[in-house]
Amino acid sequence: MNLAQLTLYHQALLFAAALVLFTSFIMLATARIQPLIYAFAWQGTLLAVVTALVALVSDHPHLYISALLTFGLKALLIPWMLHRLALRLNIMHEIEQIAHPSIMLMAGAVLVIFSYYVATPIVHLSTLVTRNTIAVSMAVVLLGMLLMVSRRKAVAQVIGFMSIENGLFFAAVVATYGMPMIVEIGIAFDVLVAMVLFGVFFFQIRASIDSLDVDRLNRLSEKGE
Repeated sequence: MNLAQLTLYHQALLFAAALVLFTSFIMLATARIQPLIYAFAWQGTLLAVVTALVALVSDHPHLYISALLTFGLKALLIPWMLHRLALRLNIMHEIEQIAHPSIMLMAGAVLVIFSYYVATPIVHLSTLVTRNTIAVSMAVVLLGMLLMVSRRKAVAQVIGFMSIENGLFFAAVVATYGMPMIVEIGIAFDVLVAMVLFGVFFFQIRASIDSLDVDRLNRLSEKGE
């Protein structure tokens, strides 16, 4: 595919998709909570930009509302809530020891290649102008899963879960020109409620074991047995 032959819309969409994927790698590589939250906020901002771009080209006015909702929720509200939780729990500047960070990034690259391989039949069958971003959305989902399973801190695992939802949302926007508005509002409300519940969960863990390291929960469970 020659980038020079693509329209400006195609090029902007592929550039935004690359940045979304880049933020997933930043979240996978960073060991501190503060830049992890900032990377998640930037990913939400990019999703809002992509949604507005699709709305401009596809002539779907409801996507502008979705873009504003995405920016307010994923780029502002949830990162702000995570930031306040990290400050109250005094973990903003904690550094998590990542086991074999270089191998973790290589595993992320393998997942990206795997996503492109799996998406190959979809790309050939699809006639949508945004078909080339399907593999990126799958990669964002898989990198979010990798972030969840590779981290021991509960906050990082929650951000990984939110990143998975970002990947699914990105696929819905670029592949189908958005979901029905009522569905998007319902999903946004569910994500917000989940964030509140996660906050309560963090405080319960901290009060019980004086740490947000989930490995301590596993060790307590093994002692109880």
